[in-house]
Amino acid sequence: MYSSFEEMPVWKKSIELSAIIFKLTITLPRSEDYGLTSQIRRASNSVSGNIAEAFGRLSPKDKKNFYVFSRGSANETKSHLLYGIRVGYFNEAECKSVLICYDELIYELNKIIKTLKDI
Repeated sequence: MYSSFEEMPVWKKSIELSAIIFKLTITLPRSEDYGLTSQIRRASNSVSGNIAEAFGRLSPKDKKNFYVFSRGSANETKSHLLYGIRVGYFNEAECKSVLICYDELIYELNKIIKTLKDI
């Protein structure tokens, strides 16, 4: 059992991915500051934030809800990455490993979600 969310491998992976997303978006055009840049950064930050919030909840139902929110934000981040590739903002080869890491993160979140029973 973990004594802090910071010890959780899934949180560690999510915060690392958030830092990668930040670095990827530094070169986006200023015209995207309130568009893609903001959306993808907020979505990626939301993954680790919801994992932390889930850790602090007491009931399995509350915990599960926040892990589900986290999974949703991970999928949203993936979608924004794929859009960025399609419009030429991101290099597909560079993003391939990031997309794989998000798939792995989503898989891990799914395992956590399955272990929590609804009350």
